[in-house]
Parts: sequence; C-alpha cells; structure tokens
Amino acid sequence: MPHLKSQAISVQTHLRDQVADALRAALIAGDLRPGVVYSAPTLAAELGVSATPVREAMLDLAKEGLVEAVRNKGFRVTEMTERDLDEFTEIRTLIEVPTVGRVAATATPEQLEALRPLARQIVTAAREHDVLTYLEADHRFHLELLGLAGNHHLVAVVADLRKRSRLFGLGSLDEAGRLVASAQEHVDLLDLMVAGRGREAEECMRRHLAHVRTLWADGIAGSVRE
Repeated sequence: MPHLKSQAISVQTHLRDQVADALRAALIAGDLRPGVVYSAPTLAAELGVSATPVREAMLDLAKEGLVEAVRNKGFRVTEMTERDLDEFTEIRTLIEVPTVGRVAATATPEQLEALRPLARQIVTAAREHDVLTYLEADHRFHLELLGLAGNHHLVAVVADLRKRSRLFGLGSLDEAGRLVASAQEHVDLLDLMVAGRGREAEECMRRHLAHVRTLWADGIAGSVRE
C-alpha cells in the first residue's frame, strides 16, 4: 500500500504541474484576462480534468503573484499597474546590469558561447511565432547567464521576479511581430560579452530591460482592450 500511495501522489503532482503550465500559457496568450474571476470547475471542464488539480495549480500561481483567491468564487487574474512594471524593471536593472558587466569580465569565451544556441533559439522562436518556446528559451538564457556570476541567491531572486512579471497577452504582440527585435538583443548582448566589451554589454542589457518593460505594458493593455 505505501508504494501505491506514493505512486498516486506522484501522478497527482505531475497533473497539477501540467495544469499550471497550461494556465500560464493561457495567461501569456491573453486567454485568461487580468481582473477576471475564473472558477476551478469551469477551467477544469475546459481542460478535461477534475477541479482538484486546477485548484492546486491555481494556488501555485497565486504564490507566484499571477492570480489571487476570491472566496467562494475562484481565482482572479492579478492586474499589474504601471507602478508594478516600473518597480519590477528597476529591481531587475539594479541586479542584472552590473552582473552582466561582471560576467563579461570574468567568464571564459567558452562559457559564454555555450549560451549561443539559446540566444539563436529565442530569435528563431520569435520569427516562427512560437511564443512558449520563446519564453522558455528566454528564461533559460537570462538565468544561465546570471548563473555565471556564481551567486545562486541572485539567480533565485531574478527567477522570482520573472515569474511575477509574466508577459500577459503576449500572443497579440507576437502576431504584430513585436518580439523579434527583443529577441535579437540576446544575440547582440552575447556578442558584446564575448568580445569583452563589458560597459557596452551593460548598456545593452539596460536597453533590453527597458524594451521588455514596454512589451509588458503593451501586452497588458492589449489584454484589457480585447
């Protein structure tokens, strides 16, 4: 019996993670909109699962700040304000810009070039309108790059900030071709770092984060208008 129980827990946990990923994808695409309350049974019916893993997945998303529980109703997709966007960008700029400069000065060309496939994958995904691959590759690129600084706590902080600042409504921006320029900035950043041009790499990262800040705002505005 203990073996069967352990197996059941593993399956349930896996299903909860799958549901959470599906809900994140819906947030990114703009199918779940900021300010709207969604019930677990309704979402479960659309996903073809029971309400339990949906509730568990929503609680996981609540910990990330993406939704909030509404008593006896369900979960409301968190609305992000202009101030939230400014504060997220400010914190990431304070952390990531100087870290990029430090990594450019200390990492080997081999360590940096190991990130080249991810940088290219981001560009390819943007051109092919593959939003989920774009986000996954972008996430890995930024965190693996920061990881070269050797501070896992710093990486954890940025990972949490990235979760809380998901690009809601990214699908509409992708359709408009707005992601390609941001994607190319990853390749440009890597080129500068490999060349040892730390100051220029810092400025490139600063511009990239400002660009992402604009995409956040436009994505959220698009979700609200739709």
